[in-house]
Amino acid sequence: MDARDDIYEYSLDTHHSEEEGKKMRKKFMGVLALLSVVTIIEVAMGMMWSRDESMASILKYTFIILTLVKAGYITMIFMHLGDEKKSFQWIVLAPYFVLIGYLIFICLVEALYTGGFRPGIENYFGF
Repeated sequence: MDARDDIYEYSLDTHHSEEEGKKMRKKFMGVLALLSVVTIIEVAMGMMWSRDESMASILKYTFIILTLVKAGYITMIFMHLGDEKKSFQWIVLAPYFVLIGYLIFICLVEALYTGGFRPGIENYFGF
C-alpha cells in the first residue's frame, strides 16, 4: 500500500529539547499542585463549616471567589493567556468575571424566592 502524502505529521516538527520538556512538565506539575491545594482547602472548609449557620454565607462567597480564581488561573496557563500582554488578559478575563459574577448574583437572589408573587407582578397578569 502506498504512503499517503496528504497527511501531515505534526509531531515531526516539534523541536523541543529535553530541557524544555522538563521545564514544561515542571510547570504543569506546579499548576496541578496549586489547583489541588486550593481544591483540598475548599473541601476541608466545606467539611468543617458546612453545618455552621453563622459561617454559611462566608463559606458560600469563599467558594465562589476560589472557583473564579481557579478558572482564571486555568485560563491563564492552559489557554496560554498568561503569555499575552496585560491589556489583552484583562480584555479576555474582565467580561468573564463580570458575567459569571452577574449569573451568581442572579442565582443567589432567586434562591431567596419563597413561592409567592412579587409586588406588582399580580397586576400585570390580572390576578
